[in-house]
Parts: sequence; C-alpha cells; structure tokens
Amino acid sequence: MKGSSMNALERRAVAALASVYAMRMLGLFMVMPVFVLLGDDLQGATPALIGLAIGAYGLSQALLQIPFGLLSDRVGRKRMIYIGLILFAAGSLVAASTDSIYVVIVGRILQGAGAIASVLMALLSDLTREEERTKAMATVGISIGLSFSVSLVLGPLIGSAFGLSGLFYLTAVLALVAMLIVWRLVPTPHQHKISADTRPAKAMLTRVLSDRRLLRLDFGIFALHLALTAIFLVFPTLLQDQLGLPSSSHWWFYLTVMVTSFFAMVPFIIIGEKRRKMKPVLCGAIGLLTMATAGLAQGSVSLFAAWAVLFFFFMAFNLLEASLPSLISKESPAASKGTAMGVYSTSQFLGAFVGGAIGGMLLELVGVSGVLWLMAAVLVLWLLVALTMPSPGYTSSFVVQLRQVAHSQFDSIDDAFRQLPGVQDVVILEEADTAYLKVDRQLFDEGLLADFPFVRQGSSS
Repeated sequence: MKGSSMNALERRAVAALASVYAMRMLGLFMVMPVFVLLGDDLQGATPALIGLAIGAYGLSQALLQIPFGLLSDRVGRKRMIYIGLILFAAGSLVAASTDSIYVVIVGRILQGAGAIASVLMALLSDLTREEERTKAMATVGISIGLSFSVSLVLGPLIGSAFGLSGLFYLTAVLALVAMLIVWRLVPTPHQHKISADTRPAKAMLTRVLSDRRLLRLDFGIFALHLALTAIFLVFPTLLQDQLGLPSSSHWWFYLTVMVTSFFAMVPFIIIGEKRRKMKPVLCGAIGLLTMATAGLAQGSVSLFAAWAVLFFFFMAFNLLEASLPSLISKESPAASKGTAMGVYSTSQFLGAFVGGAIGGMLLELVGVSGVLWLMAAVLVLWLLVALTMPSPGYTSSFVVQLRQVAHSQFDSIDDAFRQLPGVQDVVILEEADTAYLKVDRQLFDEGLLADFPFVRQGSSS
C-alpha cells in the first residue's frame, strides 16, 4: 500500500527546500564560534552586548515562527519565503556594514525575522505525497545537522581571513542564492494541502500547550540550545587565550570534534530506538552534557582535555538534537504533529536567545564561572525533569487517505480504526478526507486496512 519512492518532482522539491533551509541555518550559525573573539573590535562592545548579539536572532525567530506559517496560507508559501529571505539578507548586510555592536544586534534581529522554517515545511507538505512526507522531513533534518557542523568549520576559517563583516556578507550571498533556488528549482504548488504533520493549527494549540509530556520536551530543546549558545561565549576564548590556539586554527579543532562525536552517538540512537531504551539514553545524554559543562569549570586545562570536554559535549548534544524531534513526533496527539513542532521550534529559538542574552550578562557581571553556572543549573533542572517523566511512547504517525463518504459515516470509521491492534489515537480531518492514526508499529498491521472499503487503496503511509 505504500508508494515505492519519490517521483522526480518530489525529489527536486525536497532537495531544493533542504538546501534553502541549510543555507539559512549555515548563515545563522557561522558567527557563533568566532563572534566572542571578533566582536571585541566593535564599538561599544561589552560581554553582555556580545552575548545579546549572538542570541538576538532567536528572539525574532521565536516570535515569528508560527505567524509566518499561518500567514503563508493567505498570501502564498513562496511569497513568504521570499519575504523571509529578503529580511535575512537585509539583516546580514546591516550587520556587515557597521562597526557598532548595537547595529550588529539590530542586524541579527532582522536576520531572525526571516522566520521561514514553518513555511518551508508547509511548502514541503504541498509538494510531496503523504506517503513520502516522513522521508522528505528526514532529508531536511539531515541538511540542518550538516549545516551546523559545516558552520563550526567555515566560521573560524572565513572569520580569520575576512573578519566578522566577511561572514555577514557571505551570509547575505547565501540568502540570495537561496532565493534563486526557490525561483528556479522549487515548483509552485497548485493548492495548499491540509497537513497536520507539517503545519501549525490554531485549533490544536491549546491541546499541545496543555500536554505535560510535550512541555517537558519543549523545555528540553530550550535548555539544549541555551547551553549551545552559552558555550560559545566561553569556549573560543578558552582556546585562544588560555591554550594559545589561534582563531585561524579553531576550524580543525571543531572539525575533529564534530566528526568523531557524530559517530560516537550513533550506537546510542540505535539502542534507544531499537531496544526501546529511550528514557535511559536521554537521561544519560543530559547527564553527560552536564558533566562536560562541569569539566569546563576546572580552570586551567590542556588542549587535549579541552578537546575531550567538547567531544563529550557534542556527543551528547548530537544525540539529544536527533532524539528530541523524534520524541515530539511520538508524543504529539494524532493530527497535532505540525502544531507540536511549531511550539518545539519556538522553544528552541527562545533557548538560543536566553543563552546569549543572559549568558552575556553573567559573563560581564561574574565572568566565565557565571556562564557555566547558568548552563549547569539549567541542565540539572532538565535532568530532573527528564528523570521524572514517564517513559516515552513508541508510537508513530500513520496517515490514511479516505474515500469520499457521507458525513454520518465518520463516527463508524473512527470506531473501526480504533479496533485495530496497535492503534492508540485517531483524528479524522473530514474536509481533507484524511485520517491520522497514532500507532505502535510493533503491533499495528497496515495490511488490515485493505479490508476497509472506505480506505483509498495505495494511499496510506
């Protein structure tokens, strides 16, 4: 009953949208490993303002993420993507053309105002079939992870050669290239599809915000990106000033850390998913992240010790970054995945903002120890939250396309789905002739759907 593979149009759309997403995230992240070093030369720069500049994009991202997605329903997906990329490019040019920290902060806020992540996901749903949607979203997720890893290498290389303004000018160029890709390679959908997997919905927001399991995961991504932003307030300075590693050589340090930490976390992902040990793996990763933060507080360390600390930090970070979206998908109520992911993304960007803004203030008032205490306190709180949460479920979203039936039949269709082994929740979107099921894949047999006359054959996923 499943589609065999993506067709040529879907492959083109997914590749193009994933590259647009990656270019945008690459531009946002490239400044992180070098800003605390290069930002000192800006007029009016203080540790507090440098921290605010690093995290400022997160505030506008958080505020505009869901509104951009909802607005795209009215004015069109590609139009909102163009608007977002223009804002992103404008913010980059503002930040590149100044030597004032205050103007750079304005530029970073403008960069974040191009909050097109939810629009890109909505366009992805318009251009792919339901049965290929999970594969398409996974491709975008991989592109984001790769862009972050590449940014830690490119940032120090370009920053040492062309300075902070060079990084921002490159970011503006990436935005223009992304606009060209949208214009030339991304198809224009004939209509907007109703997809609860990828689009936020006002009607489901209250349900998502009142779900304690989801709120725990939202706090988790908030804490994770707070720690990520805060560590770049202290680690580059540690490498350069205490360990004598010039900023032009930071790229190889980050490259070796990211490559090895990625491969180190893969076995734990397999253990968590295949052996259904996700809670112990999750709590262990949070604990490892906390201990790595504590390792930074040990004062004078060797270059190898600093490498080991960052290796364990990013091993845990990569594991958590990969696991949390999967858990959101599993824990979100049927037909609420898009809304749950919208709230999750908002929490992520708020964490980046707080990590930069509050971390920078503490760096100025207390010093490096203040930033590390902030990270440790938030991570310990997250560990307590994770330890007290129920073991996550192992359900996944399953979408079934329905034949057009009389309105009175939907209740009996709902009951029929709920009788199937492994089905835990059912939501039917009547206007879209689509049913969203939450199922345990080990118990659910999709072959049983072939016996249901109201299921459109060859369309379930």
